[in-house]
Amino acid sequence: MPGFPRFKGRGWFDTVEWPKDGDGCRWDSQPEHPATTYVRLQGIGHVRVHQHRPVQGRVKTIGIKREGSRWYVVLSCDDVPAGSLPVTGAAVGLDIGVASLVTTSDGDRLVNPRHLAASAGRLAAAQQALARNKRGSKRRRKVVARVAVLHAKVRRQRLDTAHKAALTLVGNYDVIVHEDLRIANMTRSASGTIEQPGRNVAAKSGLNRSILDAGWGVFLRVLTHKAESAGRELIAVDPRNTSRTCSRCGHCAKENRLTQAEFACTACGHAAHADVNAAINILRAGLALRDAAEAA
Repeated sequence: MPGFPRFKGRGWFDTVEWPKDGDGCRWDSQPEHPATTYVRLQGIGHVRVHQHRPVQGRVKTIGIKREGSRWYVVLSCDDVPAGSLPVTGAAVGLDIGVASLVTTSDGDRLVNPRHLAASAGRLAAAQQALARNKRGSKRRRKVVARVAVLHAKVRRQRLDTAHKAALTLVGNYDVIVHEDLRIANMTRSASGTIEQPGRNVAAKSGLNRSILDAGWGVFLRVLTHKAESAGRELIAVDPRNTSRTCSRCGHCAKENRLTQAEFACTACGHAAHADVNAAINILRAGLALRDAAEAA
């Protein structure tokens, strides 16, 4: 929209990116240093980098990102060699949830750490202190930094959990089938409008918070990247009725799901953990999709 230019202070931008290595920036600008890595930024000079792992491939773009008081160099590379893993011949279905982050068709369960809930007390205290401070004051800037540090810690914990879970799955299975979740739709607010107010708004808000705290989107994104790098096959299936269908006889009814954790088929009497039953159905749906694609 047209308007007057806005003042952009020191906190306005958190990232800057150079589209080509050597054009305004240079990675490993001082290769004569055997144990230290430097990046050269135009107008700044050589900046020492604490490199936590070797860079593979050819550096294409270089970005600088600020998180609180920390600065990161973000590299994107071309011609990165694929790290294919040995063939296992195994396939697995994944049911993603809140009580357990992941339940496999083999019966394994990954507990949801609930990182945000664990830090909720400290975050609430910091945000209350933030609300009491005057805008533009030095004390408010300190509290803003404290809140940012707490959120960054939760984000790193969530990412660490996703990496560990995805690495285990990619190492053990050749084919991984998961639900094609529409997370943005699932976490949409139920408050409604003044003319048409929503129902069970508090319960829906709590469910939305739990879903976002579990980090489904982060986990699926990390799993996709790791599966592609390792040469594994990842299949997304429609999750509808996977938790209501009996994995033994195929009978589908909402009465089959007794509670959140209990499944008992009203047709054949098959009883199992509800998430394990759903994961088996997800695996079968994914294998059916793969067979249909191969036949076509």
